[in-house]
Amino acid sequence: MKNNYSDRKIIVIGVFLVIGFVFLARLFYVQILEEKYRLSADNNVIRRHTIYPARGIMYDRHQHILVANDAAYDLMVIPKQVKDIDTNRFCSLLQMSKENFIKRLNKAKKYSRYKASLFLGQISKQEFAYLQETLYGFKGFYVQERSLRKYPYHSAALNLGDIGEVNKRDLKKDSYYRLGDYIGKSGIEKFYEKELRGQKGVSYVMVDVLNRPKGKYEEGKFDTLAINGENLYTSLDADLQSYGERLMQNKLGSIVAIEPSSGEILTLVSSPSYDPAILVGRNRGKNFNLLVQDSLKPLYNRAIMAAYPPGSVFKMLNALVALEERAVSIHTEFSCSGTISRPIKCSHNHDTPLSMIYGIQQSCNPYFWNVFKSTLNNHKSGSVKKAFESWSNKVMSFGLGKKFNTDLMYEKSGNIPTRAYFDKLYRGSWNALTIRSLAIGQGELLITPLQLANMTAAIANRGFYYPPHLVKAIGESDRRIAQYDEKMKVDISPKYFAPIITGMEKVVQTGGTARRGAIDSIAVCGKTGTVQNPHGKDHSVFIAFAPKDNPVIAIAVVVENAGDFGGTWAAPIASLVMERYIRGSVSQKEKEKRILEADLIFDK
Repeated sequence: MKNNYSDRKIIVIGVFLVIGFVFLARLFYVQILEEKYRLSADNNVIRRHTIYPARGIMYDRHQHILVANDAAYDLMVIPKQVKDIDTNRFCSLLQMSKENFIKRLNKAKKYSRYKASLFLGQISKQEFAYLQETLYGFKGFYVQERSLRKYPYHSAALNLGDIGEVNKRDLKKDSYYRLGDYIGKSGIEKFYEKELRGQKGVSYVMVDVLNRPKGKYEEGKFDTLAINGENLYTSLDADLQSYGERLMQNKLGSIVAIEPSSGEILTLVSSPSYDPAILVGRNRGKNFNLLVQDSLKPLYNRAIMAAYPPGSVFKMLNALVALEERAVSIHTEFSCSGTISRPIKCSHNHDTPLSMIYGIQQSCNPYFWNVFKSTLNNHKSGSVKKAFESWSNKVMSFGLGKKFNTDLMYEKSGNIPTRAYFDKLYRGSWNALTIRSLAIGQGELLITPLQLANMTAAIANRGFYYPPHLVKAIGESDRRIAQYDEKMKVDISPKYFAPIITGMEKVVQTGGTARRGAIDSIAVCGKTGTVQNPHGKDHSVFIAFAPKDNPVIAIAVVVENAGDFGGTWAAPIASLVMERYIRGSVSQKEKEKRILEADLIFDK
C-alpha cells in the first residue's frame, strides 16, 4: 500500500522551496536591480534637495516690473544628524539666543527626526556669504536656496499682497506644501497662488561625514527640474499708483480708477498705505504686528472693504431710473426753496424752478427728492412697493449691493435696501416719504469706492461695464482672462444717458459744484458728494470720467473726515490723477502743491 504521508511531505517541501525562491528573487530585485530602494537605503549619505521654482513676476500695464524675485536662503536641519555642535558658537553666528535655538530644534524634531525641515528662513545674500564659510562644522544643518519678493516701486501693497510661511491649515489643504514652504497670504499673491508658485524639482546630492556636498547621486539620474511660476500682467499703472498714494498721504480714504472700455483697474489706492518691502524677510512677523496695531489701520483696504452712503453722487442713478420709468422727463421742473426747503432742504440757494441738467449741476436736494417721489408714486407701476422693487433692481444692475467676484480679495458687497427689508422694518406700512433719504444717497445705502468707480464707468459707457479686475493676462501678455471680457449691461436704455452726462459736464464748469475738478482742454464729467458721517466730520466724495467722448478713465475718490464738500478735496485729487494718466504729467502745479501738503489726519 502506497504511503500517502510520503507524498504530502514532497508537496510541503516543494511549496517551501517555491516560496523561498520567490523571496530570494524579490530580494535580488530590490537590492540589485531596483535603484529606488538603493536610493532609500543610502539616505544616510544622500541628501534630498528640494529645488524651489522662481515665483512668477508681476508686471504693470506697461510691462514695468511691480514684483520681482531676489535670492535668499533657508537654513535647514535634520535633527537626527545634529551631534556634537558648539551651541554657543552656532547661536552667535546666527545672532540667536540659546532658548530660541532649542525652541526651533524642538519644533523640527516634532515634525520629524529624520526629515529635513526649516530651522531659520529668509537669510539674505550677505548673511549667507558669512554663514557658508563655517556651516560645514555644524552637522545636521545645510542651506537651501530660495527667493524673496522685491518691489521696485514700493507701492500697491494691499493689491499685490505678500507671502509668508505655510501654517497647519495650508498643509492640510494642499499636499504640494511642506513645513517651511511659503504661500501667498493676501492680495494677488493669494488669489493667483497656484499660477505663481510653479512646480518644485528635486536633486539628490552625496554628502560626506562633515555634511559637505560631494556631487550628484548617480550623475543626477533621479533629479527633476523645477518649473517656474507663471508671470502675471496686471492692469495697474505703476506710475499712477505711486502718484495716487503720494496725493493721499496724511489723508484717510481711497482712489479707484478704471478703464471704462475694459474694466481694468488703473489704480487702487487705500490710505494710509505702507511699503510692501517691510513684509519681506525675517522681520515680516514683527512688522506685520506693528501694522495690525496701527490705529489708522493700514491693512484695511478702504477701496474695496469700506462702504459708505454715497451721498449726492447717487443722484444720477435716481435720475436714470426716473427717466427709464418715464416718471419724469429731462424738462420736468421742480421748485427749490433753498435751505428752508421741506421735507429735504437744499445745501445752498440757486435759481428755481430747475430741470434735470441744471438739477445735476447744482446738486439740488429738493429736486432729486421730487424725482425719487415721482418714481415711486408712478401710477404705471401699480403701487409704491412695486415701483420700489423696480427701482432696486435697476440700481443693482450697476453692480451695486453685490460683489464682483473677480480677483479683488476681501471685497465687500455694500447694501442696496430691498422691499422685504422695508416691509420688515416698517411692518408693511411705508411710502416714498418714509424712505426719502434714498433720494439724496443717504439712509440704508452703502457703496464701496470700487463700486462707485464702476458705476461711473457704466455711465461713461452709456449703459454697460466690464467686471473690474487687477490682472488681465496670465503667462503671456496676450493670454487674457476670458471671464473679465464679459460685457455687463445695466437695466437702463442707452438713450437716457446723454442728459445725465451733460449735467455731469456742467458740474465741473463755472457755476457747478466741482470747479476744482476741471482739467484745461479736457472735457471732464463729474459729480460731487458730501457724505454724512455720524462718527465725525463728513466725508468728501467725487466721481468723474474723462474725456466726455471716448472716455479712458473713470474715477472715484473718497476723503474721509475732510469736513468739506466733495469739490474741496476729492475733486482736485481726481483731477490730478486723471490728468496724470491722460497726459503723463500734471500742469496744475498749485493744485498739486495744495493737495500734497495737506494733512487731514493730524493737522486739526
